[in-house]
Amino acid sequence: MNEKKDNRNGGIRKKYLRLILSVIILIIGVFVVTNLLQIHRLDTIVFQTSELQKEKITSITEDTFDELIGETMNIHLEQEKAGAEDILNSARRGAWILTDMCEEILEHPGSYTEVELKDPDPTLDGRASVQLLVQDWADMNSPKLKKKLGLLGNLTDSMLAVYDNLATGSFYVALPEGVLLLVDDHPSERFDENGKLIPIDYREKEWYKEAVESERTIFTDVYEDIFTGRPTMTCAYPLYMGDELAAVVAADVFLDSVQINIDSAYEDGEIFCILNGDGQVVFSPMTEGVLAKRKDADAPSLRESPDETMAALLENIENEDNTPVLTSVDGKPYYMSGLKCSTGDWTLLYGMDKSLIDEAASKTRDEIDTLMNGTVASFKVEILKVTIILSIILAAVTILALASACKVSERIVKPLEKMTKRIGSIRGEDLEFKVEEAYRTGDEIEVLAESFSEMSERTLQYVGTVKAVTAEKERIGAELNMATSIQASQLPSLFPAFPNRKEFSLYATMNPAKEVGGDFYDFYLVDEDHIALVMADVSGKGVPAALFMMVSRVLIKSHLQNGETPGEALQNVNNQLCENNDAGLFVTVWAAVIEISTGKGISVNAGHEHPAIRRGNGPFTLVEYEHSLAVAALEGVSFEERPFTLSPGDALFVYTDGVAEAQNAAHELFDMDRMLEALNVDSTAEPEVILSNVAKGIERFVDGAEQFDDITMLCFRYDGS
Repeated sequence: MNEKKDNRNGGIRKKYLRLILSVIILIIGVFVVTNLLQIHRLDTIVFQTSELQKEKITSITEDTFDELIGETMNIHLEQEKAGAEDILNSARRGAWILTDMCEEILEHPGSYTEVELKDPDPTLDGRASVQLLVQDWADMNSPKLKKKLGLLGNLTDSMLAVYDNLATGSFYVALPEGVLLLVDDHPSERFDENGKLIPIDYREKEWYKEAVESERTIFTDVYEDIFTGRPTMTCAYPLYMGDELAAVVAADVFLDSVQINIDSAYEDGEIFCILNGDGQVVFSPMTEGVLAKRKDADAPSLRESPDETMAALLENIENEDNTPVLTSVDGKPYYMSGLKCSTGDWTLLYGMDKSLIDEAASKTRDEIDTLMNGTVASFKVEILKVTIILSIILAAVTILALASACKVSERIVKPLEKMTKRIGSIRGEDLEFKVEEAYRTGDEIEVLAESFSEMSERTLQYVGTVKAVTAEKERIGAELNMATSIQASQLPSLFPAFPNRKEFSLYATMNPAKEVGGDFYDFYLVDEDHIALVMADVSGKGVPAALFMMVSRVLIKSHLQNGETPGEALQNVNNQLCENNDAGLFVTVWAAVIEISTGKGISVNAGHEHPAIRRGNGPFTLVEYEHSLAVAALEGVSFEERPFTLSPGDALFVYTDGVAEAQNAAHELFDMDRMLEALNVDSTAEPEVILSNVAKGIERFVDGAEQFDDITMLCFRYDGS
């Protein structure tokens, strides 16, 4: 009986060794044959493949160059268009602001006291001042005119503020009675060499005549300022009180920087020109040739150019087609494209020197050819190295496999020996028998072990279950407490956050619905003059949302502190979070970067709640517009940036949906109206008090009902520099 038992123990080991040895021999044979066939085949086709790759890469490179030319030109044009329109729109905003103020004063004369206006003072050069210029034909003895001037004297502070903030050029209010209110910082230019005021009849100026005749906002053509000699445009707006002309409000735009940028681009092989509404070249780096800058009002229009390609280019621009056109500029080939400005009736032309592009393309083709030839040679060398290395590895694996097989085969009989000893030791109170991994052999040994396990399991199951549940609760509780502490430490919580910065103040809070939440806020200085604000809400709740929140916060902060704009930062973060996002989580984000010295900011709203803003001492109101897609919802999307400007005293309030969607026992929502009401309890209070008012409003509304969502808020007040 014992002899039979010994034979059975050794039989399993022998079977296992024979199986392992057979598999190793089969693998070695298949590997050797396959490797030899693949090496021979690769060596045969590698040359043909490399030649085809050269042709394909060269073709793709040429196509890519063509696409890049169009994209690059469009980028340059859009940038220049935005710059040009920003300059002109600054003047238009200034004219509109002063017109509204002028209209308010004249419509409500009883609300204002009369303020004296002063004549130009040449000693005030370098400082902005409001000056009163009286025409020869003005009747200064008229009580009506005196009253009107006294009332318009209330515009002094407003004109200075608009001049300082927009800094486009001079601003002036021309009255049909022959009086001009003007603000600039060079009053001495109003005087001749004898110290007498230079007479100017503004009724003959194009800006005055066009505004009165058109009865709408107008931009003049580019002209040379009579006082400074600088290239200038004027935006003018006529103010009518009923059917009577009350004033013409105008703003000058000095365009020196436009010519400087155009000359700088020409030095780098680029041509940038600006055409007026008549098709005449008003800005150009060239003084001669087809794109020469206009010298007088009778200069020919570029639309009438005998060059067919140039005429086709302008026709494309009129049809909003900015596809580059290959044309000749004074005998030299250029790729040219253009855009029309929506402000000022300008047309922008941009050209790139074709010879520079051809040189870059030729160099690229040569580099591709050299690279491919080197790749083929390196490939053959590496194939030989790989063959040698694989042979060595195969030999080592074979030896290791045989050694491992011997060791594993010995371990196959261990389960029986172990089971025998364990069964023999079961006595008294020690009745537990577990099916260990060593017993799972897939045969009668496993069945026998499971039978013994079932007998002991019935006795110990209840006690084991209670112990396991208790231990799991303690573990989860400890981990959640630690997660709460870690999450809270990640968010900035020391206030005042920047005690040395007097230009702004802020306060933020987060109240998670569970031990850990998916909401977060963040703020930090990108540099000494820029502060970043972030408010975000991760889909889902609990630990997964908290982990996703921490990753999102770190990525957003990293990209913004690298100098990226909010749109660029969220685009990069979106692509990173989409990688391996098997849980399908996403995060709504409101992010902004504000220039502290000016109050100008850029914001992005990626599926987040509408922010609220308070202008001056007014109430908070929602800023509603179409949002971009949430971050991590879809890879490859872009995020629309929206510029804004904060004036001293303005405040921003951003929050997550837990604020408006807080519920009371009747499942009613706190909603936006109640949120705005809470914000405006004391809208001009400190940010901390404003957040406290909203929190108290929510607490009173829910009246003890369970919180279902994280409540996160941030208030930023801009105080100016």
